[in-house]
Amino acid sequence: MTEFLVRRFVKDCEAVEKMSVRTAYGVLSSVVGIFCNVILFVAKWIVGYFLHSISVMADAFNNLSDAGSSIIGLVGVKMASKPADKDHPFGHGRIEYIAALVVSFLVIEVGFTFLKEAVGKIREPQMLKFQFVSVVILIISVGVKLWLGMFNRKLGKRIDSKVMLATAADAMGDVITTSATIVSLIFFRVTGVNIDGFVGLGVALIVIWAGIGIAKDTLEPLIGKPVDPEEYDKITKFVEKYDGIVGSHDLIVHNYGPGRSMASIHAEVPNDVEIEVSHEIIDKIERDAAKTLGIFLVIHMDPVEMKDEHVLSVKKQVRRILDALDSEVSIHDFRMVDGTDQINLIFDMVVPFEYDDKRKNELRTSLMKLLKIADERYECVITVERSYIGNAQE
Repeated sequence: MTEFLVRRFVKDCEAVEKMSVRTAYGVLSSVVGIFCNVILFVAKWIVGYFLHSISVMADAFNNLSDAGSSIIGLVGVKMASKPADKDHPFGHGRIEYIAALVVSFLVIEVGFTFLKEAVGKIREPQMLKFQFVSVVILIISVGVKLWLGMFNRKLGKRIDSKVMLATAADAMGDVITTSATIVSLIFFRVTGVNIDGFVGLGVALIVIWAGIGIAKDTLEPLIGKPVDPEEYDKITKFVEKYDGIVGSHDLIVHNYGPGRSMASIHAEVPNDVEIEVSHEIIDKIERDAAKTLGIFLVIHMDPVEMKDEHVLSVKKQVRRILDALDSEVSIHDFRMVDGTDQINLIFDMVVPFEYDDKRKNELRTSLMKLLKIADERYECVITVERSYIGNAQE
């Protein structure tokens, strides 16, 4: 069914790097979500009304909020697809994140509303009515939500949309809540004990938790998050595959919405190559990155020593000593100013982001002491930098 809908309603569906195609996927996801959730709301509301069940009613209005969320998502996707203008030179892509944030607050609000009602039902329980057809409708609802979750998850992975993945997670949460509602009705039928209020309480808490999860997922790219290790590897390998590039470091990626990224990176080039030659290579990489990766890439050129055996051996010595101190730390931009009585070692040291100032200073001091023991002429000028890679070392 998913592939049928994609083929039917998304033109050129394989070209997911195109903004028009991404927008079409977003519209499809929103329209399907609106349709399914409105149908589920009507069916569950009718069931909940005749059963006098707060858990079923809570579940119904949760579906209505999901339909409203899909409408907001649809508006957000359409607005996010607007091209860049003079006031927004990086486009409007982050509107999609803002729309998802609004959705999260709607979900949380619905959860708190039914949390209040569930507490009231626990204090003053009402008589439930069990009907087999109602349970069948709820079971069908579970099936629809399960498919909707897998549908959004598949589309979200295909176009790398965090909003769709969050919607998928919300749908799977609905599967849990509706299943809990079915259990409460069957439990009442078998035992005659009304646990509807307690189940409604659980449903409300799950809805609130889902809303908080969506908010967290959408706030991260808005606030700014570290580059994903897989994206880091993809960009660095792309840069380093070109002849004339011997290494790279200091990759920072700025996200301006799904499929809209700007990145900066330092590319190492041999210091004995003409600067015009290296500059031409850098320009080509930037142009190719825009075409191939869809990233506006800005490259800073760092000349490094490649032939002086003495400099290279000292650099290996520094790395060896540093590895013994802390294997999670790396160095780059190594330069050496040789002299008879003093040898200046100038380099940058990259530490994991979680290292505090005390640990960074202790690490730098220890490294300088050990290098001094190795050769008393060594004088170090070390710049400590933090890694911007998520859950991985540079």
